[in-house]
Amino acid sequence: MGKKKVIQKSEEVKSEALPKSGPKEVSESRKNKIEKGRVYIQASYNNTLISVTDEKGNLITWVSAGSLGFSGPKKSTPFAASKVAEAVATKVERSLPMNVEVFLRGVGAGRDSALRTLAAKGFNITSVRDVTPIPHNGPRPPKVRRV
Repeated sequence: MGKKKVIQKSEEVKSEALPKSGPKEVSESRKNKIEKGRVYIQASYNNTLISVTDEKGNLITWVSAGSLGFSGPKKSTPFAASKVAEAVATKVERSLPMNVEVFLRGVGAGRDSALRTLAAKGFNITSVRDVTPIPHNGPRPPKVRRV
């Protein structure tokens, strides 16, 4: 069982002797000074993911349909995408209204509803770009099946 530890009472430490270390001042000005930003909407067949960055590309926040509790095929619905956009808006509400550039990626069902919800929640959308990767030739097709 091992040795038992004996606890001895020590003298009380006066609180005046210790330096007071109160809560550190958090620089809220960094979050409030976001004037321009980027919103990346990735709408795949399986999920919808929205992330917000500043101009330099530093991530501010992100939300996905799976992180909100949607599971299975419900994650890729337009309703789930609108809920994801609402969650993003509530996370960055201190810095709203923001001038944002929106980058859409993917062919999922939540593209349009997420974009409409962002516009309704107070984001000033300056530009919308579709950055879906398109293959210029793609991989070699499989050989012809002979039966």
